[in-house]
Amino acid sequence: MLLQVLMFLCFIFTLIYILKKRNYWRSRGITEVEGSLWKFTFGDRSLPEYYKEIYDKYEDEQIGVYLGSIPSLMLKNLDDIQAVMAGDFQSFYKRGLTVNKSDILGDNILFIDEYPRWKLLRTKLTPVFTSLRLKTMFLSIEKCAKDFVDLIESDETLMKKPFDMLYTFTAASIGAAVFGIDIGGKEAMESPFVIMAWKALTPSFSTNLKFLTSNAFPWLYKTLQLRFFSEHEEFFIGAVKSVFEARRKAEKRNDFIDLCLELQKNGTMKDPTTEYELEPTDEVLAAQAFFFFIAGADTTANALHFSLLELAGHPTILAKVHDNIDEVFKDGKTAISYEDMDKLQYLDMVVNEAMRKYPPIGQLQRICTRNTELPSNKLKIEKDTGIVIPIYAIHRDEKLFPNPEVCDPERFSPQNVQKMHNYSFMAFGGGNRICIGMRFARLQLKACLAWLLRKYTLEEKVYRPERFERSSFSLRDTNATYKLIRRNNN
Repeated sequence: MLLQVLMFLCFIFTLIYILKKRNYWRSRGITEVEGSLWKFTFGDRSLPEYYKEIYDKYEDEQIGVYLGSIPSLMLKNLDDIQAVMAGDFQSFYKRGLTVNKSDILGDNILFIDEYPRWKLLRTKLTPVFTSLRLKTMFLSIEKCAKDFVDLIESDETLMKKPFDMLYTFTAASIGAAVFGIDIGGKEAMESPFVIMAWKALTPSFSTNLKFLTSNAFPWLYKTLQLRFFSEHEEFFIGAVKSVFEARRKAEKRNDFIDLCLELQKNGTMKDPTTEYELEPTDEVLAAQAFFFFIAGADTTANALHFSLLELAGHPTILAKVHDNIDEVFKDGKTAISYEDMDKLQYLDMVVNEAMRKYPPIGQLQRICTRNTELPSNKLKIEKDTGIVIPIYAIHRDEKLFPNPEVCDPERFSPQNVQKMHNYSFMAFGGGNRICIGMRFARLQLKACLAWLLRKYTLEEKVYRPERFERSSFSLRDTNATYKLIRRNNN
């Protein structure tokens, strides 16, 4: 009943607002397209795909759209995008996702739009992913990757649903490396953490409607006290509190939990530049842990999944990947090290190309926080205007990537990367709000693929998706499959 009421209210208020704001962009000499968010909410594909249709249809570098009722601007010009995400960040730091104070798990650095709060938490959490901590955490990542392959060997029918299996690995490795929670082996399949992470980000009509309301009518979202993750609060906060309690009596592991305990020991967190203060309560830190868990598990699983789909369709590229991995495992090595990750250069190029074709995050949005202008043509952007950055469309732009439908890892050779604009490839976002766990995710990706493709190859099968799942931000095709075949050298 609540969803039906919400649908009705959204429709009525959007209609009223659009009629009132109609021609907002046309009156400024900008091409205007209406209804993209509504098409997505009631459509059959992802929002990044709808944005790509608009991107491809019009030659303009700036296209007027609406985030529900909010006049917004889709950007193509990479210098404009750089200004929004970095150069003029103070004017565009908001993501535009409303979070109610009662949504405890939604109070994380991915969703927070309150600048002083976001800045303080981002600063305090960044040390989780220093080189020293990553090197320590890699031991757990590598063990999880090896356990993952052992699990497949013990029951190869598990790969009938490959995305589910990959999700198990990413959730298990985050749990082990970042939080010190051992959920490896067969127990990982039934882990409540894996099940929770899956449920939290699986696209549904309910979550898409909440996304629409949060974007288009923040006042309505707040009035109705809607929450994205309410069903997971009791379990996850309770679990994190239990981990905190156990780790206070245990040996330090130099991971996220240790950092949280250090923050709590030091008392009130304070930003000397903004003077903003925040208590590091269990609930505040649990929200950050929740963000690492669900965002990292889903996006990395998607990147692994699409990498394997592309390799299955390109045997020549797959052979080169095998050569790269075999070189690292030569001389009878039974483990790989943190330093070995730098030797998997060709594998890294393949992963980048897969994330170009199928970016884990297919679109980003921002809300203007003060009147400003774009650098390319001095177009004035008013406060509360939305910005859409269509990553999926940019990654498939033939002006930036010739023959964009072709899988070509050489695009990401060291010499070619140097020629790229910084914002032509945004697999992990960009600018000041770039993915905080980017380096950790790359270690997960390469360790998993190295162990998996050391023992298995892929049956040739070309991947040609008609459309992706109805996600508001990502590209997902969880039902796509490929067949693993044991290699003769093992």
